[in-house]
Amino acid sequence: MFAIIQSGGKQYRVAEGDVLRLEKLAADQGETVEFPVMMVGADDDVKVGRPTVDGASVKAEVVSHGRGRKLYIYKFKAKNNYRRKAGHRQPYTEVKITEVAG
Repeated sequence: MFAIIQSGGKQYRVAEGDVLRLEKLAADQGETVEFPVMMVGADDDVKVGRPTVDGASVKAEVVSHGRGRKLYIYKFKAKNNYRRKAGHRQPYTEVKITEVAG
């Protein structure tokens, strides 16, 4: 069984046992979180929500929090002696899908 969930403005296809990195969630390590289900399916049976599927749920356990690899932003304008360099590390939450019910 699989489901399409929404988190952080993005949608993810998940199944039981999957581990994903999502936008940072306000939940402590070891807590259980629940996500809105946009679609749920198993083999030939698919239910599509408007916007969510009634009675369907996806539960996940928070495995860890972290920060992604560093990305460098560089701005440059020719002939103006203008250079700017900045770095960014996006925070994330790693979750393990424990239950997909539909």
